[in-house]
Amino acid sequence: MFLRKSIEKRTYDKDNLQPVLKCSICNGEQVAGFKNRQTGKFEEVMYIRDTKDLAEFLEMYDLSSVEKVY
Repeated sequence: MFLRKSIEKRTYDKDNLQPVLKCSICNGEQVAGFKNRQTGKFEEVMYIRDTKDLAEFLEMYDLSSVEKVY
């Protein structure tokens, strides 16, 4: 009955960008994105509300895991 939404595969610059999960210590808010290895600047991709959102981010960029930064 219900069809699973197809997730669009995306790419990123693996040499200059590092996938990270930016987490707040205060309220537990989590944002997935990429940190520039040279400048340290964080580029937000999506807000993570639950494990389903995290799994979608991992599948979208073909990742097996992501580092947490605080």
